[in-house]
Amino acid sequence: MSTIETIKNKIISPDQLDYYLTYWRFKQLKTVFTNGCFDIIHRGHIEYLVKARALGDLLIIGLNSDISVLKNKGQGRPIQDQESRAVILASMTFVDAIIFFDEYTPYELIEKIKPDILVKGGDYIPEDIAGYDIVKSYGGTIQTIEYIKGFSTSDIVKKLINL
Repeated sequence: MSTIETIKNKIISPDQLDYYLTYWRFKQLKTVFTNGCFDIIHRGHIEYLVKARALGDLLIIGLNSDISVLKNKGQGRPIQDQESRAVILASMTFVDAIIFFDEYTPYELIEKIKPDILVKGGDYIPEDIAGYDIVKSYGGTIQTIEYIKGFSTSDIVKKLINL
């Protein structure tokens, strides 16, 4: 299998998700789930994802589809299409799986995956994180990871506009 095929195989469909979940649960792997748009990958994303992955055995990323990014961020976003964003994320060795979601939040995806650890950035209050109630209901953990100041897609976009 070529390297690009290996990378693209990390991008899983909703139909494949059940298979992977069964396998990961059988192997008793501690699953970490996070989500986001990841529109322009930057240092803050990398450090955040590395820290998230370190919390468990595998990292699953719920990636906002183009429709979901538009709902969340408005006109002009995403800057990169969902396939491009997914391939970039999947090329990272510490990312194990990517799955798209169209909704405003990944609530339904979290309900299906039932991750051991749900991770979001430090700008979130745990109780306000989509899926908090689900993860708490079965004894999972919600973890926030502090952002590196000065590294955000919005900041990068603002700099580009002001050039």
